Amino acid sequence: MDAGVPQDDKLSMRREIKNTSPDMTRAGRILRTLILTRSPGLVRDRRQQARTFRRCLVGAEMVDWLLAIGSASGIVKSRHQATGMWQALLEEGIIQHVTLEHPFRDKYIFYRFTIDAESELQSRSWSRGLPSPDDEREADLKCPEVLAYLAQRAPDAIMRLILRKPSYERTTDDLEMIYEELLHIKALAHLSNSVKRELAGVIVFEAHPTNGTILFHQGDEGKSWYIILKGSVNVVIRGKGAVTSLFEGDDFGKLALVNDAPRAATIVCREDNCHFLRVDKDDFNRILRDVEANTVRLKEHGQDVLVLEKISANNANPYSHFKYTVMAGSPAKMLEHLLETRLDGRDRSSVDTTGRRASAAGDTDSFLEEFLMTHIIFMPIHQLLTELTKQYPFHTKIDSTCQDREFLLACKRRVVQFVHRWVTTIGDPVFEEQCTHTFLDELFKEIQEESSTSGALRDEVNLMLQVMDMKRTYVDEITAAAGQKWKLPPSGQPVCLFGNPSGNEEAGEGTRERRCGMRPSDDIIFRVYCADHTYCTLRFPLNTTAEGLKHVAADKLGLKHDDLVLVELKSSGEKIVFHDTDVSIPTSLSLNGRIFISLKDHLDALTCLPEQERPTEGLVTDLEMFSTRELAYHMTVLDWSLFKCVHEYELIYRVFGRHHFRKITSNLDVFLRRFNEIQFWVATEILMTSNLSKRVALFRKFLKLAAYCKEYQNLNAFFAIVMGLGNVALTRLTQTWERLPSKSRKVFAEFESFIDPTRNHRAYRMALNKMSPPVLPFMPLILKDMTFTHEGNKTFTDGLVSFEKMHMLAQTIRIMRHARSRPLNVPPPTPRNEQEVKAYIRCLRCIDNQRVLNQLSQKLEPKRV
Repeated sequence: MDAGVPQDDKLSMRREIKNTSPDMTRAGRILRTLILTRSPGLVRDRRQQARTFRRCLVGAEMVDWLLAIGSASGIVKSRHQATGMWQALLEEGIIQHVTLEHPFRDKYIFYRFTIDAESELQSRSWSRGLPSPDDEREADLKCPEVLAYLAQRAPDAIMRLILRKPSYERTTDDLEMIYEELLHIKALAHLSNSVKRELAGVIVFEAHPTNGTILFHQGDEGKSWYIILKGSVNVVIRGKGAVTSLFEGDDFGKLALVNDAPRAATIVCREDNCHFLRVDKDDFNRILRDVEANTVRLKEHGQDVLVLEKISANNANPYSHFKYTVMAGSPAKMLEHLLETRLDGRDRSSVDTTGRRASAAGDTDSFLEEFLMTHIIFMPIHQLLTELTKQYPFHTKIDSTCQDREFLLACKRRVVQFVHRWVTTIGDPVFEEQCTHTFLDELFKEIQEESSTSGALRDEVNLMLQVMDMKRTYVDEITAAAGQKWKLPPSGQPVCLFGNPSGNEEAGEGTRERRCGMRPSDDIIFRVYCADHTYCTLRFPLNTTAEGLKHVAADKLGLKHDDLVLVELKSSGEKIVFHDTDVSIPTSLSLNGRIFISLKDHLDALTCLPEQERPTEGLVTDLEMFSTRELAYHMTVLDWSLFKCVHEYELIYRVFGRHHFRKITSNLDVFLRRFNEIQFWVATEILMTSNLSKRVALFRKFLKLAAYCKEYQNLNAFFAIVMGLGNVALTRLTQTWERLPSKSRKVFAEFESFIDPTRNHRAYRMALNKMSPPVLPFMPLILKDMTFTHEGNKTFTDGLVSFEKMHMLAQTIRIMRHARSRPLNVPPPTPRNEQEVKAYIRCLRCIDNQRVLNQLSQKLEPKRV
């Protein structure tokens, strides 16, 4: 006898179906058709515990089937992914558990398509629900597209599936995924990462499909804290009605828990399909109370100078002896704490030649490295050296009769270890300040004298010898590069060494460019234009301010200095005004941008140069003459040479504002420009190909180029190529897309899912975590992460540096540091046109004006009436 379905469950099913999206409905229909036509044996009556369930499927068999049809195309790669795809269908009511009890599980559990359940409820004939021959043909045609769509929806569904698990069922990987999600939720931005890790174990998912659902009433007991993941709610107070609305990222319900008071308002869903994260009262109180009880505040003169938080047992590293993490502090106190706790002041036999504590477990604490990577934000080099001078007892001789001998020795050892780690971690920027040279010379002299007179600090002498060797190497490189000049060509070409306008290099040449990159003292030659398109040519060091450039340009062009501004005019007509304190102006221009000088009130009169409407100058050649693998290889080698020159500090300078530091970001500018250059090159080459067949062939070649770049782990170029192919001027080329083979369209869909920005680029981040260096990461996302951290967190709180923010910034910088922790050692392909390929990829022609690209697109394929 059939198992009946209660009336409440019928209403529930109808309610879920009401919120089903058209795309998901179509996906469910296609999969059902494929199952019934290809594998009809999967759908049959099942019997369990004396109950019969009509027309059911088994969860494990559904996963097997999806893997079988999806693995051949490379879309469905694991049981985990297939489970997520079925879960996405279940959440929107396309399929359902036979008794509406479970999320989707890869087990011997029964499911059925909702349309079949409805037909059973309404006593409709089963045969009426069978697919027609037209349905079968459509299903075969649309199968890859549907699988790609469900694969894109799977990660979010998996996340919700994990959040629905009880705490005791969550694995370590589950907790890490939840923690990564919590890092990007606005309502949790003020909490420390340790608290977020605690919350990852207890936070749960809650969904309400219907507008008007009441989560709780005013006056109810406070039982949970909520965060809006999707949708919005109204806050309703008796006698006042809806007083405000809350949206994605906002939270509510905390006040009643903190004060142990009744709810102060009623919360009502203001739209369908609202999703929430919920923390129940006991977990809320336990986690926050633990954090508060384990916060240590050190005071001096009645003021907080250091805030430490005890590392929870769940997050503690069993191999580390450090029990507290630094949350905030004054710069000087943090440095003092670092020297006392993270560096060893004991006898040198316990410290290795790298200046690190030698132990079986190793140095597992990140505070020292994070301080070194971020101190430039809150403690400039001259200030750091002043504080180190205070910590090092200069001119205090240590002998056997010295009463505080061990204390003084420990102080000196710690400072030397710090200096060694500082120089080896940061590199060139340390030596760019003249005060560093003076400090290091004095410190080295002091250490040598101490070692020769008392016999102490001999190992410190070895460390300082390494430091002085690095300083000497830096000075030699600066001397060798003296007079090095760069040029910003006038036709939109990349910045290159003067005398090499195309950027074209023969083998063995250009090594200085690749080794040293651009330094602040390097000169650059460029043009500054007036409104009438007359110009002057200037040559200045890269670290010259906009104000300095402006005054000289005004003199050369015969302009009065009053109310003048320096501005970039992009090819689109957009104008970017430079701060007077900005540096590295010429390298910061967009692809076809130009520097103009103008009165503040006359900016509207500026017009683009005629050549800005045209492509940037590059070698015009038939791409088909080049091997795609050879193109990808030399593109990766060039990109790697640019990437190596970018110092991590340039990320900080750019995110916080170059004018705050008076430091150049030229190497980062050039690398970011390369991304845009590749992106617009792809679109330009296709849109400047009038022949339809050649256009299709070129599209396929770029897809192949993207695949090779991904194989070489050049993800920056991979993103640029795929984004170029996704330019709106290309996506509207219907005839081109129709001629493209289905296999190519499927590959492009896979590539798009890889670069999909949803859930904070989850697909890309998961892939990147599995890659070993060397890797060329997607640089715009690194900058976006740092900007998100900077703008979402205060640098100073109550006068103290927020080191939690520094920790988050350092975590992002580590991505870049890890990516190039090994040298690029990719075997070159068999050379065919090596010199021609090098010359071509160094200077690509491209149009960066979207309006012009759209016009080319319309010309190729006019809009159909």
